[in-house]
Amino acid sequence: MSGRTQARACPERTCVGCRERAAKSDLLRIVAISDECVADPRGTLPGRGAYVHPAVVCLDQAVRRRAFPRTLRSAGALDTTALRKAVAGEAGATP
Repeated sequence: MSGRTQARACPERTCVGCRERAAKSDLLRIVAISDECVADPRGTLPGRGAYVHPAVVCLDQAVRRRAFPRTLRSAGALDTTALRKAVAGEAGATP
């Protein structure tokens, strides 16, 4: 044995709301589909993705900073009502 550990590196992403770095598995991927922000919890939808903590606070900060259109390279404003419901439901489900 060489004494080296086989620890795998954990990919990190930056939350577009609070701008903190976190593990990719701790963040929720957001994708723009026809002028609407859609949650992509499995990370399999095509296109550019933005990452945000699954918390209403970070989502509010991202909307206030207009981070989604800039990060997802969208020409106009994106609708976040469905995303807000998904994040609120997910945050309420965790104990």
